[in-house]
Amino acid sequence: MAEQIPLYPVRSAAAAASCKRAAYFSAAGPGPGAERSSRYQLEDESAHLDEMPLMMSEEGFENDESDYHKLPRARILRRKRGLEWFVCGGWKFLCTSCCDWLINICQRKKELKARTVWLGYPEKCEEKHPRNSIKNQKYNVFTFIPGVLYEQFKFFLNLYFLVVSCSQFVPALKIGYLYTYWAPLGFVLAVTIMREAIDEFRRFQRDKEVNSQLYSKLTVRGSCFIRTDQLDGETDWKLKVAVSCTQRLPALGDLFSINAYVYAQKPQLDIHSFEGTFTREDSDPPIHESLSIENTLWASTVVASGTIIGVVIYTGKETRSVMNTSNPKSKVGLLDLELNQLTKALFLALVALSVVMVTLQGFSGPWYRSLFRFLLLFSYIIPISLRVNLDMGKAAYGWMIMKDENIPGTVVRTSTIPEELGRLVYLLTDKTGTLTRNEMVFKRLHLGTVSYGTDTMDEIQNQLMNSYSQTQSQTSGNNASSTPPRKAQSSAPKVRKSVSSRVHEAVKAVALCHNVTPVYEARGAAGETEFAEADQDFSDDNRTYQASSPDEVALVQWTESVGLTLVNRDLTSMQLRTPSGQILTYCILQTFPFTSESKRMGVIVRDESTAEITFYMKGADVAMSTVVQYNDWLEEECGNMAREGLRTLVVAKRALTDEQYQDFENRYNQAKLSIHDRTLKVAAVVESLEREMELLCLTGVEDQLQADVRPTLEMLRNAGLKIWMLTGDKLETATCIAKSSHLVSRTQDTHVFRPVTSRGEAHLELNAFRRKHDCALVISGDSLEVCLKYYEHEFVELACQCPAVVCCRCTPTQKAHIVRLLQQHTGRRTCAIGDGGNDVSMIQAADCGIGIEGKEGRQASLAADFSVSQFKHIGRLLVVHGRSSYKRSAALSQFVMHRGLIISTMQAVFSSVFYFASVPLYQGFLMVGYATVYTMFPVFSLVLDQDVKPEMAMLYPELYKDLTKGRSLSCKTFLVWVLISIYQGGILMFGALVLFESEFVHVVAISFTALVLTELLMVALTVRTWHWLMAVAELLSLGCYVASLAFLNQYFDVPFIMTVTFVWKVSAITVVSCLPLYVLKYLKRKLSPPSYSKLSS
Repeated sequence: MAEQIPLYPVRSAAAAASCKRAAYFSAAGPGPGAERSSRYQLEDESAHLDEMPLMMSEEGFENDESDYHKLPRARILRRKRGLEWFVCGGWKFLCTSCCDWLINICQRKKELKARTVWLGYPEKCEEKHPRNSIKNQKYNVFTFIPGVLYEQFKFFLNLYFLVVSCSQFVPALKIGYLYTYWAPLGFVLAVTIMREAIDEFRRFQRDKEVNSQLYSKLTVRGSCFIRTDQLDGETDWKLKVAVSCTQRLPALGDLFSINAYVYAQKPQLDIHSFEGTFTREDSDPPIHESLSIENTLWASTVVASGTIIGVVIYTGKETRSVMNTSNPKSKVGLLDLELNQLTKALFLALVALSVVMVTLQGFSGPWYRSLFRFLLLFSYIIPISLRVNLDMGKAAYGWMIMKDENIPGTVVRTSTIPEELGRLVYLLTDKTGTLTRNEMVFKRLHLGTVSYGTDTMDEIQNQLMNSYSQTQSQTSGNNASSTPPRKAQSSAPKVRKSVSSRVHEAVKAVALCHNVTPVYEARGAAGETEFAEADQDFSDDNRTYQASSPDEVALVQWTESVGLTLVNRDLTSMQLRTPSGQILTYCILQTFPFTSESKRMGVIVRDESTAEITFYMKGADVAMSTVVQYNDWLEEECGNMAREGLRTLVVAKRALTDEQYQDFENRYNQAKLSIHDRTLKVAAVVESLEREMELLCLTGVEDQLQADVRPTLEMLRNAGLKIWMLTGDKLETATCIAKSSHLVSRTQDTHVFRPVTSRGEAHLELNAFRRKHDCALVISGDSLEVCLKYYEHEFVELACQCPAVVCCRCTPTQKAHIVRLLQQHTGRRTCAIGDGGNDVSMIQAADCGIGIEGKEGRQASLAADFSVSQFKHIGRLLVVHGRSSYKRSAALSQFVMHRGLIISTMQAVFSSVFYFASVPLYQGFLMVGYATVYTMFPVFSLVLDQDVKPEMAMLYPELYKDLTKGRSLSCKTFLVWVLISIYQGGILMFGALVLFESEFVHVVAISFTALVLTELLMVALTVRTWHWLMAVAELLSLGCYVASLAFLNQYFDVPFIMTVTFVWKVSAITVVSCLPLYVLKYLKRKLSPPSYSKLSS
């Protein structure tokens, strides 16, 4: 197959090996090996690889190169930067680049350096370190007001009205009272500043809460377990080892009296590596001890057992967690951006209309002054009340979300983007704690001929009890006759074992083959660590288990439930308690930890009572099927369990004689001392034992999913969302959860992307993936990094066509990078969901970030735009509240623009009739009242409108799909409202001019009254579902206008408006302006009803 793909030689074998060694250090950022070899600075690539073709069609795989596409990089290099580029957006790029350059000059970052930290002598430190605190605030005391004003006036709408308001200070341009312009603008700014101040104060409180958490001190044993789920998403408890020379000190206080220091590398992104040294100078000779990742505890990790004492090396913004977190940004919704573009279009229409008026005027006199006055007269085309109504609407949506009893505990932390919940296309979710509870439950034990489930575990308990009772009686008889224990004989004849014996062997293997440590909490205070060991409670109720994987804990808890309990373990031995209470002691001779390459782990133990040496091993079926003896059931049963969503492990053993073990130990130690190819030699020695092992059992463990995860994911898929799972967990675990949660359906094929380290390997694997159809993709973080380096455009194009994507072993920085890639390549809105500190970068980078408050803390929840208590609440948050918020804001914004357009149309007609005079039609309080008390309440009541009930939206999530196309607010709907405004404005003004009786004041009274009534009727026309508050708003506004007529003597002729003539003229004009629209709406609903109306009926 490879011969059919036109690839050039990429590099020599040595160069490829060098790249593999460098890949680890470059996965998450510049590591200690970055100076030597970096994947982003490879010099051995051939220059012609930039033109390497990548197959983009299945036919081309078997034919010639005619169907290949060139890399986008080559296309970009040939792009010309001419006048067209400058006009079409180049000017914006240049301005942004200049601003970024100025910001970098003003905020020049301090160069990161390696440091030396002295124990107990802080005055010896040569440089100051950052303050040890995290900061999610956007502003400080000095930048708050300038920052908020910049965020507001960068929008054309607000900037335009600022200029218009300032122009009223010029007497020649003044056309009304100052308060008619400054009052709305001041209200908008006041509301915005108040809202930002409240959000900023809440961020300050959240940061203060997080920064108040402290670490405590260290155990005497020289080791502890930590949880890193807030940093890398893995809930495995990792063993950390103290510096060995400090463990020989008589007391903890002696740490401050010795002359010692720690030398550490400069701060970096990579959370999986560390290089440093510990030096003690007051000993003879001086002690130098190397430090690695095993000796470090990063910030945002949790001490899971015991207490620790340590030296602070990195603080504040130099910690790994903060360096992997992006700075918070002010998020702007897509609806706001679309309205900003429509505002610019309205401004062009405003300028064109003013120019036409001046032209028809004949450019007489100071025409430029007339032009500017016309610009001010028609300025209501761009309504300042649009910003007011939208901001108040956003606040109302947030209040509705937090008061929804169906999603209790939901908090809106960013009140500016509730409409984004209704425009999402890509949903990127974490796994651990988000989709799963991270609670493993043992579900199945299969011995080949018999299978045990949760309802038959009592049979295992009975058989285990009988087996150990027989074993104990035999041991007692042997001890009475003084018969020495027999050693294992690997050549013993094979005898068919009974079911009871096989159960006994399987349970014992599960109880011994693991890295679990039982922990007993101290009764007293944690401060007295020297006496903590003697004051521990060793009862069963006080015992908890630590392990590098929750699977391991589930297995050991299961063996305890059936009668075989792990009661003690250290580095060299472990003890089991049988159902009868007998303590069995096993010496741990060797431990082979689980790795992603081997996919298995093993342990060699010696039974202290019989001196038998046994090699136990467990692992994935793909890794174990080649090392166990021939059988006809393993593959089939593994497939059955996988289809049930269970995580399977194959358990096997091999008995060793003393001579066999001694031979292995010698070869193993020799391999560990070798300098070259140590890993390969050690693996070869271990593999010499992995032959013809006795297959004992197959276990099935289920990772408990969050409540209603499956129906929620099904609902979101039906709503048209594409779901990606980004996790720091292992590939096998991620794949299993993707299937059990139905992120990937059981009938769907899954393509596991092979590990790639070079361009050539990525090329081959992408071509292989291209041939798959309707296939979910599973890829690791390292392979993803390589693909994005060489084939970013092609990879994203292929991945976006997948029904689901699973990215495992992702660093926090990679998660955020994937979010930004989807935004750049697709232009669609993204939502990131997580519950751990490692999800903060992804949440902040997404257009909409949702945090879940769970077992992994509140860091993600506090940094998110929306916070929920359970994953299942996301469905209602999106398909009900997100959909309603977007449709309501779309209707509200277009109606507010219609309200400005209609009065601007009337002004244009009025000026045209009166010889193009730049005289305002309505002045003073009429303009203020029109935008406030006369029409504000009915228009704003549109935030209560809904096309379908929430229950119907949940039942038919397909309704959500229409929102992503932006049909509720588009050029088409905008033009429809423009035509409606022109029609109604023309009818109102011409009607009033035709019907007025020789006095201008009658024109104002008739047209303004008809205008107010028309707006009230148009609100009623727009409403799809009436709320009682809508009716109250309509009646209240009408009552306010009628009541105010008595006080508007300077604008209206009060005796005239009390006559029947006034009433019928106003009624006639209002009917002509509104009735055709009611007829058109009725005909449209009958002939071409929208999708939601079919469901409502």
